[in-house]
Amino acid sequence: MEKKIIDALYSRYATKQFDVSKKLTEDQLSTILDAVRLTPTSYGLQLMKIIVIDDPEKRNALLPYSYGQKQVVDASHLLILCREITVDPGHIEDYILNISNTRNIPAENLDGFKKMMLGSIADMTDEALGIWMDKQVYIALGNLLNTLAFMKVDSCPMEGFQAKDYNKELGLDELNLSAVLAIPIGYRSNDDANAKNKKVRRSADDFVVRM
Repeated sequence: MEKKIIDALYSRYATKQFDVSKKLTEDQLSTILDAVRLTPTSYGLQLMKIIVIDDPEKRNALLPYSYGQKQVVDASHLLILCREITVDPGHIEDYILNISNTRNIPAENLDGFKKMMLGSIADMTDEALGIWMDKQVYIALGNLLNTLAFMKVDSCPMEGFQAKDYNKELGLDELNLSAVLAIPIGYRSNDDANAKNKKVRRSADDFVVRM
């Protein structure tokens, strides 16, 4: 099992050219989305959402804001990892009710946890809150990339896009969401030269510090 994990991680790379004829099944997509949904987040709040774009017109509309990176239109699906723009007590209240219903715990028993979360968020500046939520999205990215590697699905995680234009084109502001990462997913083309490149990483001796 350990070898399978390492082999899967060695095989993944940032795919630059996708095979436009190969598509993910709905079952595969469902597994991928569930894996992201199960990502651990701070307090378990999940102040993020994932947008799935398989509509060719919508993806073509995003190409000018993606610095011409054709992966956004050629991949089987385009995923956008987003965070909430603002957080209010309603988010906390909804989460508390979810815990209460899921674990069959009286909501009032969670008052201490609720007050702690409200106080922690209230103490953050808008800038600090945004950075904190961005970090949660990057945790989800790691979970997503590992899942894709194990499933032998290719991807190209992208920070190189114009987030404000994505937000406007997709109407994300109205959903209280802001795009953080774009991830085209699908299957590599046989013509993608990057697939043949050896993975370059620090050696274990240069990377791991044991104390």
